Amino acid sequence: MPVRNRFAELLPEITGWRHDFHRHPELDYAVHRTAARVAELLRDFGADEVTEGVGRSGVVAVIRGCRDTRARVVALRADMDALPITEITGAAYASATPGVMHACGHDGHTSMLLGAAKYLAETRNFDGTAVLVFQPAEENGAGGLAMVQDGLVERWGIQEFYALHNLPGLPVGQFAIREGGIMAAADQFDVVLTGRGGHAARPQDCVDPVLAAAQLVTALQSLVARNLDPLQAGVVSVCSVETSSHAYNIIPQEVTLRGTVRSLDAGVRDLLEQRFHRVVASTAEALGVGAAIDYRRGYPVTVNHQDATAHAAEVARAVAGSVDTAAPPLMAGEDFSYMLESRPGAYIFLGNGDSAMLHHPAYDFDDSAIPAGASWLAGMVEARMPAG
Repeated sequence: MPVRNRFAELLPEITGWRHDFHRHPELDYAVHRTAARVAELLRDFGADEVTEGVGRSGVVAVIRGCRDTRARVVALRADMDALPITEITGAAYASATPGVMHACGHDGHTSMLLGAAKYLAETRNFDGTAVLVFQPAEENGAGGLAMVQDGLVERWGIQEFYALHNLPGLPVGQFAIREGGIMAAADQFDVVLTGRGGHAARPQDCVDPVLAAAQLVTALQSLVARNLDPLQAGVVSVCSVETSSHAYNIIPQEVTLRGTVRSLDAGVRDLLEQRFHRVVASTAEALGVGAAIDYRRGYPVTVNHQDATAHAAEVARAVAGSVDTAAPPLMAGEDFSYMLESRPGAYIFLGNGDSAMLHHPAYDFDDSAIPAGASWLAGMVEARMPAG
């Protein structure tokens, strides 16, 4: 198909952008070099509008089609930020910034959307307006929410949102999607248990918060095992246990538990939070310790809308020949969820082949996936706003 042929021609150029972004990774909202380069390229392509500083450091571009008879506006989104990880790929274009790398493929997402932008600006074979959204702070900081709160939807009149994310383990260039929850709500907690410290040889004189913490870690597992329907998904993980003493012979005064609660349904999310507070309070009371809870809601569930999922799958099928429409959801979080809360849309996975997993220091985006990903992005604009 013509789109794929054009992106095969553009592959060396798009790959060059990707390697440049990979060599110069930036964190959170401080994506200043990346955003500036994105804006420069968009202007070079002939985008009709390029706006910088949206949601602090995001970039939004507008490309108008050959006609606009129905006032349709479709948005495509890519993330730009990297992770605080030391790279071990050994690639010639490896990160030049110590302790920071593109370990999630956002360099690939940004480059594929730039490739789609160049193609759309060249061809303009659609009836409506394409809005290209380059977002900061997906990994940490809710850049998607910041852009929505900065008027992204209203300022550009966006009616639908689409995005993709690469997925190791899925064959390169293949697509997978599902209707409904595809990425999890990701909440965090800190629980400080306070007892009465003392000498380890005289536990009868103490109120031991370590014992309470051990029982609480076990009790929290019941939130999923004995509160959720077995066909519903949830994860409670205590990931850090820290005491106020590191001595071998002191029962500490405090123990802090830190972790995450994840779910794929808003009702399940509410239930887990309610039961979390109840289990912590009751366990602490039973063992005579104080409990201070800091429970923070993070990104909401990423929910693919029914019609939009069908549209996204149809374009993916045209690009790749087939698409998995029953992909298992991931329990990782994704702040594209905020955009999908504001307007209908869909989020799809693009195969990255047999690579290291996301967020691993040996991970690298597979450049051979670029033509398929860029074709799908541009194809969503042409399919949702056909010129004919």
